[in-house]
Amino acid sequence: MDIVTADYDTIYRQSIDDPELFWGNAAGEVIWEKPWDTVLDSSRPPFFRWFKGGILNTCWNSLDFHVEQGEGERLALIYDSPVTRTIRRYTYRELRDLTARCAGGLVKLGVKKGDRVVIYMPMIPATVIAMLACARIGAVHSVVFGGFASRELAVRIRDAQPTLILSASCGIEVSRIIPYKPLLDEGISLAGMDQIRCVIVQRPEKQASLIPGRDMTWDEFIDAEPVNCVPVEATDPLYILYTSGTTGIPKGVVRDNGGYLVALKWSMKHIYGISPGEVFWAASDVGWVVGHSYIVYAPLAYGCTTILYEGKSVGTPDPGSFWRVIAEHGVSVLFTAPTAFRAIKREDPEGSYIRKYNLTRFRMPFLAGERCDPDTCSG
Repeated sequence: MDIVTADYDTIYRQSIDDPELFWGNAAGEVIWEKPWDTVLDSSRPPFFRWFKGGILNTCWNSLDFHVEQGEGERLALIYDSPVTRTIRRYTYRELRDLTARCAGGLVKLGVKKGDRVVIYMPMIPATVIAMLACARIGAVHSVVFGGFASRELAVRIRDAQPTLILSASCGIEVSRIIPYKPLLDEGISLAGMDQIRCVIVQRPEKQASLIPGRDMTWDEFIDAEPVNCVPVEATDPLYILYTSGTTGIPKGVVRDNGGYLVALKWSMKHIYGISPGEVFWAASDVGWVVGHSYIVYAPLAYGCTTILYEGKSVGTPDPGSFWRVIAEHGVSVLFTAPTAFRAIKREDPEGSYIRKYNLTRFRMPFLAGERCDPDTCSG
């Protein structure tokens, strides 16, 4: 049964009754350097491995493929930062080239396939570029949410044992500047890794003091020869993302390359109903799994334009911020949490702000992460 034309019940039953057929078909949408030997290796339950024997590169699927298909001038990323009054757009070609140079910087500092790289950054383009650059050379990134302080950062550094840390001089919350470098330095000290190399994005809002011999600027780092994608096994890790630690020691969740990419790419078409070239906005943070999946990898692998938004989606600078982004950038599909819509309703109960914007291209909102109460859902 063609999953494009089949009804929901049929698709669901096939995914449950014959997952190997179902996901084997879905995997045909991903570009493989070598096809898999087995769709689902269940020889060591509960440790199941998807697409064992397959070889691919997630960065190539997300950037290089689109450039080679003649879509290099298509918009890949829109950085919208009301807190710095900045909007910057990157085509697939521009993002590919910056990522290739960032990957060259990683290689120049000795990072190789399988090494871990901690990324402690705010919602800026360098964060996305760093993630994709790690994927490009088969390094394993571990993004630490910028809202975490030194102790939380130290736990993650100590566990991941990274070869390199990429960070920024500061983050910005509405009108408040958060210096990252003192938090980073303390976190490194607490983790007992004082000699680890660090790369710092120097933001104009707050410059950081660098430690000679250990730290270097992002501009120096990215001034490197571009490198090509490194083929990896489908079962090789793409990233480690740690749980919040609210119920104990943070646990590192490992996502591999093959199964993750197949599922994400399938979801863009069959769950979100979006087409390549349309604009997709996941109003989340790259420090969380939603940000990994639906700000970075899924939209780019599918050929969409993704939005990286730095600031609070509600109340920055007014309750109409959500609608301004959707209207200005032509968002077709929005993915966020019910909390955002509750905040919008609280600040603008009459919906006066939504009427200020042209939302004709906005087709569908998706809410996830928590229960959406009936009042918010119907309002």
